[in-house]
Amino acid sequence: MRLLIVEDNEELAELLAKGLRAAGYGADILSTAEQAQSVLQTTHYAALILDLGLPDRDGLQLLREIRHRHNPIPVLVLTARGGLHDRVQGLRSGADDYLVKPFALEELIARLEAQLRRPGQLLGNCLRIANLEFDTQNRQVSIDEQPQALSARETAVLELLMRSKGRVVSKKQVEDHLYGHSGDVASNAIEVYVHRLRKQLSDRGARVQVHTIRGVGYLIAEEK
Repeated sequence: MRLLIVEDNEELAELLAKGLRAAGYGADILSTAEQAQSVLQTTHYAALILDLGLPDRDGLQLLREIRHRHNPIPVLVLTARGGLHDRVQGLRSGADDYLVKPFALEELIARLEAQLRRPGQLLGNCLRIANLEFDTQNRQVSIDEQPQALSARETAVLELLMRSKGRVVSKKQVEDHLYGHSGDVASNAIEVYVHRLRKQLSDRGARVQVHTIRGVGYLIAEEK
């Protein structure tokens, strides 16, 4: 389960990421609202940890933009602003929880776990194309209502493609979705996963096609 940390204090961000990874989560770090806004439009994260004092603009503005796009990602706000008015404003702007600095890492993880246990708008959604379905809560792929077993990487690629139905997904977007922003990706890894996914879907009777748009990326569409 991958989390996104948006925090411009490099030392704090690294400590957070280290603690979250020790607790069994994947964690990516960004330092500006602009970076986060761009990444959240292409990459699925289980939750967002958001600092409000970002260098390019206030984190509350980013939070409002996220909610304006109807993105239901759980958001835990981290901030030095501990006043009642600040907390109320943060919650009314769309935060799911609010933690004031300094804080204990154990409390942050416990609050995150509480958010991830709650059924939200994202949980229980079912993505559909023709006879192919993807249950985002159980991460279950079905064809003609029959459950299918895919590898974790194949499932992740399929989810990204199905969430972007009708739009081309770039190779870089797929890389970020699978590996975060580490940059440590074999040159042909994405092609291999897409090829395997395409074959699995075809062999199992899914009435969809995964198209390779040369030099651009990938697109999933109903078979014609």
